[in-house]
Amino acid sequence: MSKIGPYELANPWILAPMAGVSEMPFRTIALELGAALAPTELISSKGLQYKNERTQKYLTRSPLEKPFWVQLFGGEPESMAIAAEMAVEAGADMLDINMGCPVKKVTKTGAGSSLLCDTGRAQAVVRAMKARVSVPVTCKIRAGWDAQNINCVDVAKALQDAGAAAISLHARTRAQGYSGFADWTLIEKLRHVLTSAALIGNGDVTSRESAERMRRETGCDAVMIGRAALGNPWIFRELHGHDAPSSAERAPLIIRHLREHIAFIGDEQRGVRQFRQHAIWYSRGLRGGKMFREQVVQKNTADEVEGLILLFFAGSAVEESGMLDNDDVDYRTAHG
Repeated sequence: MSKIGPYELANPWILAPMAGVSEMPFRTIALELGAALAPTELISSKGLQYKNERTQKYLTRSPLEKPFWVQLFGGEPESMAIAAEMAVEAGADMLDINMGCPVKKVTKTGAGSSLLCDTGRAQAVVRAMKARVSVPVTCKIRAGWDAQNINCVDVAKALQDAGAAAISLHARTRAQGYSGFADWTLIEKLRHVLTSAALIGNGDVTSRESAERMRRETGCDAVMIGRAALGNPWIFRELHGHDAPSSAERAPLIIRHLREHIAFIGDEQRGVRQFRQHAIWYSRGLRGGKMFREQVVQKNTADEVEGLILLFFAGSAVEESGMLDNDDVDYRTAHG
């Protein structure tokens, strides 16, 4: 079984850290359904140092999060080292450095995927953090900045040399964003240069078959699953050989997610507004989903959203019939 630092993974399936998604309630659900690890969404190193209330909330953990894997972003080695200390003091057992985020407001600060353009600074961030903390430091990278600058092999080797315990590769470039296709051959190339760091593959995994194929074709130690888990945390159960849930079986977990998300946010109206996007994801690909989405964005209370969820999911035979809404596509297939 694969290891990251001293931590042995129970299985090779990992929930990807996703902004606005990988909050404690969703991470907990993914872990219960079979994910081995579920790192936090990206947390600003500056936000931690400024003691931003929202940033600090991201460090809330559940008892299931063992080890607790925190992802930080920032481009300054000293700032990241300070944030690393603060995260460990808050209970982090492992730290991940975001070197893949393609969003301009992140890259313009020298963080995220812009670190792929400066290998020396990327190494300096890893070394600065490792000098301050004793927990494993990992990195999540992309294939490169664009098609003309695919340098993930060199970057991964440099990060391993700096002491990274694992490298996660989203096999798309920063320029691609989430479009096109992930180039799994790049993950396989990293397998030949990573001798001490664990290798985690990411990109275009939408099913048990594709997850197993990624491991078989690339030799990666683990597979990180992102967008395929949006509205479908049951994918982790399916990765262990279980059938997909029926429509009626989905409703109790979705309602639980709603209630726990509101409790996490601490404000019903704000929690409901944020949860609408999760509700939209949960309905993708299901017959009648278009009408459900039109209605759910108009709801403002937990009771209203819960009632709509019960009406749509518990009262539907979508999964049993295998029929899709004419206005929908199967999101899990189309977007991976």
